[in-house]
Amino acid sequence: MHQERAQRILKALEELGAEQMLITDPMSIYYLTDVYVQPYERFFGLLLRTDGHHILFLNRLFHVPQEVGIEKVWYSDTDPVTEIITQYLDASKPLAVDKDLKARHLLPLMESRAAAGFLNGSLAVDRTRGIKDAEEQAKMIAASEINDAAMARFKTLVHEGVTELEIAAQIPDIYRELGAESCSFTPLVAFGANAADPHHEPDNTPVKPGDCVLFDVGCIKDGYCSDMTRTFFFREVSEHCRTIYNIVRRANEAAEALIRPGVPLCKLDAAARDLITAEGYGPQFNHRLGHFIGLSEHEYGDVSSASDWQAEPGMIFSIEPGIYLSNDTGVRLEDLVLVTDDGVQLLNRYSHELEIIDG
Repeated sequence: MHQERAQRILKALEELGAEQMLITDPMSIYYLTDVYVQPYERFFGLLLRTDGHHILFLNRLFHVPQEVGIEKVWYSDTDPVTEIITQYLDASKPLAVDKDLKARHLLPLMESRAAAGFLNGSLAVDRTRGIKDAEEQAKMIAASEINDAAMARFKTLVHEGVTELEIAAQIPDIYRELGAESCSFTPLVAFGANAADPHHEPDNTPVKPGDCVLFDVGCIKDGYCSDMTRTFFFREVSEHCRTIYNIVRRANEAAEALIRPGVPLCKLDAAARDLITAEGYGPQFNHRLGHFIGLSEHEYGDVSSASDWQAEPGMIFSIEPGIYLSNDTGVRLEDLVLVTDDGVQLLNRYSHELEIIDG
């Protein structure tokens, strides 16, 4: 059990007026206990209590380590799981729950008055996970170092006639060769006009001279995710595409230059978006500037005009402006950044310079 992480969540809960919380998101439970279970339709939950009597609820079909530093309560498929959970709740106090608790478990708890009211405690967990501790930071730095090395390998896969799918198929093996466990998401490889779709899935399109070659890729190392995007050009680049690339690069670097504790995340988005808009491509930057990342490739929290969060030391998120011109080309430049005590650390060191792949 990661006691310091649990205490941070419990402190946030107390500010909400809760002394107990039922967490059912498997990745959040793993974050606290190092126990990962994919429960499917069965109940899997962690009860956090301010008195320190934490409980892990497990179906007998789940396989977990013998010692996890927390009391385990087992149940079988035929057991009344809601009644079992209720035995460990303080019915005189409110119960905080997370957004992943399914209605088929929540409703019986409410109907039986298992607690003196129910609160949405999701932010207590999500915001705690959004501030990476030293152990997490080290793991994410290592994952990004692998991603930098991988990007140098990926560009060598590009040659006359190769397709997006042929390159994408080789990416998982390269990550494993470099020490990663797997990809953190399905690799995105896009040539030419396909890159105008921010979520294009690799297909049988072959690369042609003058095409942009966009890689949006990430890996998992020791459970933590990396994510990076670079846009290259095959054999030649038009002045039009060079101009687009340089605008996106300037937007990326303008946002990154502002990062330090206390800066509103919406201002980072504005720095990149205002620059792109001033160049006449505002509508073609059609997504938020960035997202939080950690155990999951996309975690709660974002860098957007709608964000009301301020940068805090330990936050790790992406900075990824882009310009997408339908039936023409697309450019995105993405780094992961770590907010430090007095500024920012870029987790990706791969160059921002425009590169032409000779193939």
